[in-house]
Amino acid sequence: MKHLPELLERNRNWAARVRKVNPDFFKNLSHQQKPKYMWIGCADSRVPATEIVDLAPGEIFVHRNVANVVVHSDFNCLSVLEFAVDVLKVEHVIVVGHYGCGGVKAVFDNDEIGLADNWLGHVRDIKERHQDALDRIYEAEKRFDRLCELNVLEQSVNVCKSTVVRSAWKRKQDLTVHGWIYGLKDGLIHDLDFCVSEPAAVPEKVGG
Repeated sequence: MKHLPELLERNRNWAARVRKVNPDFFKNLSHQQKPKYMWIGCADSRVPATEIVDLAPGEIFVHRNVANVVVHSDFNCLSVLEFAVDVLKVEHVIVVGHYGCGGVKAVFDNDEIGLADNWLGHVRDIKERHQDALDRIYEAEKRFDRLCELNVLEQSVNVCKSTVVRSAWKRKQDLTVHGWIYGLKDGLIHDLDFCVSEPAAVPEKVGG
């Protein structure tokens, strides 16, 4: 049996630092979470939600999976989305992909990696749908970057078309869906200009 004393020690040191700055932080945090934001991101360990937008624990409700996919058959994701929208009353749902995404790269390179290939079939569908536009991008790296962006945009549309978000908009709940992408090389988030607050604004198609 191998324990992880180094991580437990780091946790104790972190908790002590937080209490030193704000003695009531954990007491207040334990009472109720009231985040304004839900983050749907990639499971990649290099993209920690609260850290890269400089927010504290309790300020973002997070769901993560391989390649930040949102599909109508994934009741895990939809259950998290429903809790965020219906119970926590978040005001923003942000789909956040990242350049250099390993899941998207597997699709881009037509690699077979195992069980995840079934999950990444959703991304493969996006690649096929936009193949003509991608083929017009000469440089492979830029073409890969564009596929990462298109994946975010398509998943953002899927969020908008979910029963959860459609029901929220029907009852006039204040809710906006965003599409962002994160750069591993510079640590910066790029707004993909997807910002939708009502059904009429959901695009019929994305990209070009």
